[in-house]
Amino acid sequence: MQVRSVILEGTKSLVASAQSRGYLNGDADAEKEALPAPECGLAALCEMAKELPPVDDEELKEHPQLLITDGSCTPNIDLFTQVTEHNSDCGAVVPLMGQEYVIPPHTAFLLSDFTRMKPLIDYEKKFDLIVMDPPWENKSVKRSRRYGSLPSSQLKRLPIPQFTSPNCLVVTWVTNRPSHLRFVCDELYPYWNVQVVAKWFWVKVTTLGQFVFPLDSQHKKPYETLVLGRYHPSAPPSTSEMKEVLLEDSRLIVSVPSALHSHKPSLSEVLKPYIRPGAECLELFARSLQPGWTSWGNEVLKFQHSSYFTLTPADDSADTSKEEAPDGPSAAPARSSPPHHYVN
Repeated sequence: MQVRSVILEGTKSLVASAQSRGYLNGDADAEKEALPAPECGLAALCEMAKELPPVDDEELKEHPQLLITDGSCTPNIDLFTQVTEHNSDCGAVVPLMGQEYVIPPHTAFLLSDFTRMKPLIDYEKKFDLIVMDPPWENKSVKRSRRYGSLPSSQLKRLPIPQFTSPNCLVVTWVTNRPSHLRFVCDELYPYWNVQVVAKWFWVKVTTLGQFVFPLDSQHKKPYETLVLGRYHPSAPPSTSEMKEVLLEDSRLIVSVPSALHSHKPSLSEVLKPYIRPGAECLELFARSLQPGWTSWGNEVLKFQHSSYFTLTPADDSADTSKEEAPDGPSAAPARSSPPHHYVN
């Protein structure tokens, strides 16, 4: 009942505030806009990543590879066994495996299966923020076969302590299944020496500001949970350290969900106050890239496919928020999610 009250009252307040600014007053039919073909030619690429044979340590490259060198895409780029970096201040539209992808600036990524993370482990970075959206096992996923799922126990194989800097903020998206939430809080985080410090909620509303499902529905809830924790390599933090890492509990993020299945809102701006300036950020089980982040997953480029973007000529640069490619088009996200979300 406490969670229900927090979500009900908090969402009312945030939606009213948004509507007073001219948001969430949209047409209920706006969400029915046609989307790109869901596969976008990437299905074979994802399956290829899963089926690759294990790579011997001697075959792994010691340093990451650059996506673009001398103004053009690196030839014979290896997406599967080597971290790829795009270090430019501008985004780029690049051909990869016969498809075009929009790559944000200052991005690194590895396309690999769960069992082939060694290039990321050997990557010379320790991260201050790790966000993950595991493919939780449930009946609807099994029925739909939209994507592969992973038993909860297998998440312990993620080498989180090898990725983290001291006091790293670890954030996990969790389904509304109580056993998943208990597993993360009582088993998974303690296994990694991560201390739970807060639980946040992403509340999904329509373009008219209404819950996408009834709040009291027994089947689907209009919200998802985020479990936030701090990594401590040995003993629990002292009282003084706790004051430095305090996060507000039961915080709400309210937004219109993407029409793309299971596509979560970006947390980079929401979490910025809780990490140091210039923090290194990592997303696990990613299906898209974020500027300045490192991303890993066997679908890490899925929503970077050019069909999800609106491409415009490079000389049309009035909107500085667009990502511009050298001697090519710029790209702005298309039809994936509204540009605003609201936080309390």
